[in-house]
Order: sequence, then C-alpha cells, then structure tokens
Amino acid sequence: MSLKIVVLAKQVPDTRNVGKDAMTPEGTVNRAALPAIFNPEDLNALEQALRLKDQNPGSTVGILTMGPPRAAEIIREGLYRGADTGWLLTDRLFAGADTLATSYAISTAIKKIGDCDVIIGGRQAIDGDTAQVGPQVAEKLGLSQITYAEEILSCENGKIVVRRHIDGGVETVEAQLPIVITVNGSAAPCRPRNVKNVMKYKRAMVPMEMEPMGENLPYKDIYAKKLYLTLNQWSVADVNGDPQQCGLSGSPTKVKAVQNIVFQAKESKTLTSSDADVDDLMKELLANKIIG
Repeated sequence: MSLKIVVLAKQVPDTRNVGKDAMTPEGTVNRAALPAIFNPEDLNALEQALRLKDQNPGSTVGILTMGPPRAAEIIREGLYRGADTGWLLTDRLFAGADTLATSYAISTAIKKIGDCDVIIGGRQAIDGDTAQVGPQVAEKLGLSQITYAEEILSCENGKIVVRRHIDGGVETVEAQLPIVITVNGSAAPCRPRNVKNVMKYKRAMVPMEMEPMGENLPYKDIYAKKLYLTLNQWSVADVNGDPQQCGLSGSPTKVKAVQNIVFQAKESKTLTSSDADVDDLMKELLANKIIG
C-alpha cells in the first residue's frame, strides 16, 4: 500500500555551544547567535519514514518544519536523504512559539496538506526537551499516537505495528492509520546523504530565500523549468491559522533564561579495584543519596 508520510522536523540551536548572547531581551532563544543543526531525534524519525517508503512502493515522504527562512536547510537535508517534498512554516507571527503554539501551527499545516497516513517526528527537541509537540499534534488532529518508538515493524492493511521502548523493557503495539508517531534517539540512525539527490536539490529554496537576491538570483532560469526547486513556504494566513494562537500570542509559557553549565570536579579520589575500596565508594554514594 502507498503511504503519505509527513516528518515533523526542527532546526535547533546547537545546545553544546550556548553563549552569553543565547537569549533575547524578550526571553526567547536568540537562534541567530547559535549554530543551527537538524534536531537529532528528528533524523531518527526521518530514517523510519524512509524505511516505510522503501517497503511500500508509491509512498511519499515530506518534511514539515517551522522557523525562519534558514530553516529551509532542514528540508534540503531531508531531500538529500530521500524525502520527496517539504513545507516551511515561516511568518513573524510564528516567532516565539512554545509547544502549545507550535503544535497548533503544525496541526493547521497538516490539515492543509491533507490525507496524511503517518505523521512521524522525534521524541523531543534538544532545545526544549519537553516531548510535548508530537502528542499535542495528535490531540489537535484527533489521531491515535504511539510514543517512544524504536522501530516500525510493519504497515499493511491500514494497520501499523511498532516496537517502543518503555521503562523496564520494550513492547510491541498495533494501531490503525492515520497515526502520529514519535521516535527515540535509540532508534536506527538516519542514512547519509545521497550524492544524486544532493546534485538534484542543492539549489532548492523557499521564495523568501530568493527575495533578497531578486533579479540577481543565480541560475534564475532553472527555477522556471524545474518547479521542484521552489520549496513550499506557508504563512499563518496560508494555513488558515488564528494569529492569536500562534507565536508569543498563543504561548502561555516563556523561557526565562538559558545557561551553559559546566560541571567541574572540586576534589578527586584514586580508587583501586579492591573490594574494600569499592565497598567504601558504594557506601559514600548511598549516604549522599547519589544512588539508591
């Protein structure tokens, strides 16, 4: 059976490089001051989507992301790895969104895309670690959901079978399509870029990326001939969204501060492998409630 698969992906600031300029005066993350990367667990989700596509001829995979124009790089990365299309939600009204406003925007975009069989994304983003967006999208769309997925085992006859990691072990669950799935970082890593796809999509851009160049846009003629190089770009109005439920207006939570904390050892001990040293260490850890 052919499937229409949408991957929820996010371009996130590299939290390993948080500096003094990481926050704006309004209490939001200053993404321009931080290196941007593809959210790691979204790459795991993309791999599961591409495997579904490989197993079900005629299936398509699209990348849906929200952010400033530079977030279109996430779509290109997906195309390089085997995705077929993508959509960028970009509008000043989306800026500063928390998980509630983000899930609202994404759900309106999915409704516009229409007839999605599988909506899949990473468990959480490294800039928030909330694991809320996927379940909220499922709730807003009225769909079933499977969280903490590690592998999609099969998908046929309108049903999908997924192995998920839970406390104390794993379980295998079955659910009806359409469905929202969130994937753990322990799932299979994403495949590398395909050279042919890189050559095909390396000049793919959203219209907002093209605007500053105007008449000086390099290779301008190819965009008229190769329509797939112009990626989908949607605003709040394009997805029929309510501005009051988007961005800061629709966000009941705000980021107070972002800090880069480095743990430094104040003292050290040298232990041998003797039973006495190991026993003393365990007693100390238990006494300090570090373990137990």
